[in-house]
Order: sequence, then structure tokens, then C-alpha cells
Amino acid sequence: MFDQNALIQFLPLILIFVVFYFLLIRPQQRKAKDHKTMLDALRRGDRIVTGGGIVGTVVRVDNPEEATVEIADGVRVRVLRSTISSVLAKPDPAAAREAAKQKEEVRAKAGTKE
Repeated sequence: MFDQNALIQFLPLILIFVVFYFLLIRPQQRKAKDHKTMLDALRRGDRIVTGGGIVGTVVRVDNPEEATVEIADGVRVRVLRSTISSVLAKPDPAAAREAAKQKEEVRAKAGTKE
């Protein structure tokens, strides 16, 4: 009789824990896992947003904890990878090669005119 009474008293607490697990804890773990995966896939050329709201382009991934981000022409800052909140766009490798080729052609033409 006592065991049944104790079970009935603890049943609401158990149900509350189950609800909290499925509505709060599990989604937070999934979000943290997705964020870690995003940071592990960070590459040069990715457009990112930092936790402070600064938008920039990854110039170099220095080590597992830091990345160099260009936030304006010629302005580079080192940021902790953990402060990167999202990746806005990943560059298309073919488009990046085409843009680099066009930039090189413009430089070559500018060099011959001088």
C-alpha cells in the first residue's frame, strides 16, 4: 500500500521531468550539436555573423579555436570560433575561381596600361 502511494505522489514529478526533457533539454542538445558541426565545417570564404552582430568573410582558419575574418576591405580581425553564431553563405568553388580569374585579368590589364 505504501509503495503504491509513494508512486502516485512521485508520478507528477516524473511526468514534469519527461516533458522538460523532450521540450527543453533534447532540442538544446541538438542545437549545440548542429552549431559544433557548423563550426567544424567552417572554411575560407564563408560569410559569417559573429555573436556581436559583425558580418564578415572568413579569410583564414588559424587553429581549432580561432579564425581570421575580414569585416571590410583590408580590415581583418581574429575571432574565437565559438563566437560565430551563423554562416550566411558558403561560396561556390566554381564562382570563386571565376571571380579570381576576372580579378587577375583586371590586374593584368591595369599593369599593361601603366
